[in-house]
Amino acid sequence: MGFLQRLWGYLKALFRGAAEKAMDPEIEIEQAINEAKRQDQQLRNQAAKVIAHRTQLEAKIEDAADDVGEARELAKQALLKAEEAKAAGDTEAMERWTRAAQSLAMKLQAAENNLNGFKQQYEVAVQQAEDAKKAVEQNAMRLQELVAKKMELVGKLQQAKMQEAVNEAVESVSASLDVEAPSLDKVEEKIQERLAQAQARTELREATPEGAEAELREAISVTQADAKLEELKKELGLEA
Repeated sequence: MGFLQRLWGYLKALFRGAAEKAMDPEIEIEQAINEAKRQDQQLRNQAAKVIAHRTQLEAKIEDAADDVGEARELAKQALLKAEEAKAAGDTEAMERWTRAAQSLAMKLQAAENNLNGFKQQYEVAVQQAEDAKKAVEQNAMRLQELVAKKMELVGKLQQAKMQEAVNEAVESVSASLDVEAPSLDKVEEKIQERLAQAQARTELREATPEGAEAELREAISVTQADAKLEELKKELGLEA
């Protein structure tokens, strides 16, 4: 089992390496930008929830404060009514307003506790909202840096592609010259061979009786031609 696991790990690494080599760098850059944008949007959504929670707590604090104020005022009014009944000697009314004041006092206590709880939550929410906004701001700056880096990398990639194209052209020209050189040598060799064969035939012809006869005929023809020219010169009165 250990050998199979090592073999599988080796194969995965091999395929991963091959895939990375085959991946177009420009596509990799674009994928990195898209992933950063996705994370930025996700972070913004989370930050919006945190800030919304702070805003909701503000509204709850206002409502709780209103409840506290109302309960406090009602409790005071109940106490006043109880005192008025006591002064009037109305024991039943006094007891009724006293119980009402006690009930309102408990409601007031609960409202104050609720308000204090909201305030504590609000302090935490305020800090969390500030942290969330800073995180969004920092991530946005990183995203801008990544976009700028993308432009730089794409520019370098284009330069690399252009240089690769030039290198391929130069290598192609060099290869063409290497291919043409032997063919020209062969052509020159063939020409020299034909010239040598022609000279050899000339030498052979001159060395044979037929060659000597041809040379003699050529000499006679030249002599006759010279004589004919002299004759024409006399007729024209051009003699020296």
